[in-house]
Amino acid sequence: MLHRTTSTVVTFSTLVFTAAPVFADGPFYGDPPDATHPWALHDMNRPQPPIVKSGSFSTPEQPGRPPSDAIILFDGTPATLDKWEADKNPAEPTKWVVKDGTLQCVPGSGYIRSKEQFGDCQLHVEWAAPTKVEGNSQGRGNSGVFLPGGTEVQVLDNYNNPTYPDGTAGSVYGVNPPYANALRPPGEWQVYDIIFRRPIFKDGKIVDSGRMTVMENGVVVQDSTPLEGGGGHKARCHDHPFPDKAPLKLQDHGNPVRYRNIWYRPLPARACDGGDMGVMTPEACTAKKLEIAKMIRADAAKLQGLDKLRRSMESLCYDQDATTLKQVESAVTAWLAAVKQSPAGQMESKKGEILQMREALKYMTQFKFLPADFMALSEIAKITKDNGWDPK
Repeated sequence: MLHRTTSTVVTFSTLVFTAAPVFADGPFYGDPPDATHPWALHDMNRPQPPIVKSGSFSTPEQPGRPPSDAIILFDGTPATLDKWEADKNPAEPTKWVVKDGTLQCVPGSGYIRSKEQFGDCQLHVEWAAPTKVEGNSQGRGNSGVFLPGGTEVQVLDNYNNPTYPDGTAGSVYGVNPPYANALRPPGEWQVYDIIFRRPIFKDGKIVDSGRMTVMENGVVVQDSTPLEGGGGHKARCHDHPFPDKAPLKLQDHGNPVRYRNIWYRPLPARACDGGDMGVMTPEACTAKKLEIAKMIRADAAKLQGLDKLRRSMESLCYDQDATTLKQVESAVTAWLAAVKQSPAGQMESKKGEILQMREALKYMTQFKFLPADFMALSEIAKITKDNGWDPK
């Protein structure tokens, strides 16, 4: 085992690499980790994305099927009304009703909110304004989808109904008008797909202002719009912290707007919020690289021969541990000595592992994980040249 011990004795029970070529899709391939990226480019140590079975699109007659990992807030059944409560008096049942598979606002009953609380998310909401057109401007089919922290994506019947632009359907209310009016006629189902990222503050200072992306009936109407504090009515908001988690709220604005097919998916944390996707701070990146190196060395402990050597060598790309470095240098030297002692007739059978070791050592010396004058590399170069294995 090539790990943190004082021993440098290496035993090779296997003198072949694994079937997957090192220089194709494994280690020693893409640019290595750096001060703000804990993963190498094309890093096979990076966790694979979780498998999610996609859903289906909605039609005017039928709501679509959510993806397999979605958390359902309303699916048309009376039972899912239990997932909601009155906003002002949570102890009381909501007065909104389930009718014909839809969640319908009862005017004057007040906002409702989900019992489920969440933060950054992908949110899917479908809504329909009354078929009978009454009122104009803000008085026609008005409701709202309130994300954690109070940011509202406006719900309004703007089909042939102008109003102030930052209060139209698909707007981040009081912050940014939608890029387009993609609404269907009154009474038809409208589909919102929303990507919500709340503001992030650290030590009282803003790190990320938060942003919102909205698709209205498949048309992008907000594209990473900064939240600017969340917006509001008449008064301009300014950046401020949002809760980590909060409920979804649906607005009662005096119109019998209907909803269906409401679900969300939590999104991974951003790097500025403790996640490991994207550019990280040097401190967070260093901690993550140590974690990755520890994982690789634990994996190396289960291997033998050149597989063990390769994994131990790979760990040095994340953490230049002096003991591991010494053991890797000793192991490469021992491997090379064994290769040199091979009968001439067997050298051709070792071509694959020798070329792979050459590529690995080139990578390690190029990025200074091993000394640039590492003797083994020049000796391997001589072997490949003497055997005519260099590219023509």
